[in-house]
Amino acid sequence: MPRTDTSYESAAALADPLPPAEPTATNSRRLAQELRTVRILWRRETIRFARNRLRVAMGLLTPLMFLLILGTGLQSAADGFDQYRAFLFPGVLLMALQAPAIAVGASIVWDRQSGFLRQVLAAPLSRGSILIGICLGGATSGALYSACVLTTAGVVNVPYAPSLLLVLLELALVSFAFTAFGVVAAVAITRPETFQIVIGLAMMPMLFLSGAMFPAGGLPGWLGAAVLLNPLSYGVDAIRRTMPGDGVVSYGGRVTGPERFGWTPPVLLEIGLIAFLALLAVGVASRHFARSR
Repeated sequence: MPRTDTSYESAAALADPLPPAEPTATNSRRLAQELRTVRILWRRETIRFARNRLRVAMGLLTPLMFLLILGTGLQSAADGFDQYRAFLFPGVLLMALQAPAIAVGASIVWDRQSGFLRQVLAAPLSRGSILIGICLGGATSGALYSACVLTTAGVVNVPYAPSLLLVLLELALVSFAFTAFGVVAAVAITRPETFQIVIGLAMMPMLFLSGAMFPAGGLPGWLGAAVLLNPLSYGVDAIRRTMPGDGVVSYGGRVTGPERFGWTPPVLLEIGLIAFLALLAVGVASRHFARSR
């Protein structure tokens, strides 16, 4: 396949050691090397994603079609609910950042095939800094995708307000978590075809069972349990409750977020849960990476 990134330049930069330092400066030197690793891999992921303009365009087209076509159609058919597109908007934002997360995981699988991953693992670097750099690159790309979709807020009657900046920060965190989940799958799966199948089977059910398309509160039976166990449900709910405008969180008086015995977790707790799961995924991937060759 054509080379669209700076793989070999990145590998050379990672392998290039820093200048010798005094013994007392060993810790500072190591920290500087780890930060440089994070910066190089973050830059590599953002550059390789930005260069593929067709993928960027297609990644934005799908959520916008979902919002403007499906959202408008369901809004016109909904009885007594004329703000469905505003309700759907947080889910569309998450749909937009899924593509970069999947692409980062797929890039790890392809890097294993091309030999770039072996060069990176041969460098005297911690596996955690390697994965954090990769995940930050995917999170940045996902946040930029979501920011592009976020500019259409006025189309769905979501007011432009300062709280949209908080929404963007939450989206960046969820994007980091998505990327970390994709990386966990990528370090365990060696074949690109298998990776695409597994990710496709995992991502779409997570989105549909997150309350992005319908209220998560008060669902019956197994459906309600699946929504409560889905970590993405708490990301969708946190974004929806931070979003300005009454139409985003109102659905005929029903609770839109996950609840248990009439209790809905506060936004800070939901954000904390997403951050914890993202770091846990990075830790799991790092342990698996440490045994990679």
